[in-house]
Amino acid sequence: MDWMAWTWPTAIFFICIACTLITFTFLAIKFPETPRRGVLGMETTRGDRLFITLLGSAFINLVWLGIVGANQPFALIVCLVYAAAVFRWV
Repeated sequence: MDWMAWTWPTAIFFICIACTLITFTFLAIKFPETPRRGVLGMETTRGDRLFITLLGSAFINLVWLGIVGANQPFALIVCLVYAAAVFRWV
């Protein structure tokens, strides 16, 4: 990891993203689903909701860094609440 100056937290983050994508691929194969219509008024699948969650979480973390600073563990809590809401209502 020295060639990219990565840190272990960054590596763990990308490993978690990869594991999440593998899990969602397995779920899509094992338990196929039909798209559903949520509060956005468009049909979404699990993968769509995962993408919306990841994108929204990135913005939540950027705003958190800009307003609060580097105390990111509390931003994680906000992101988890956001993810639960997206998977429930979108």
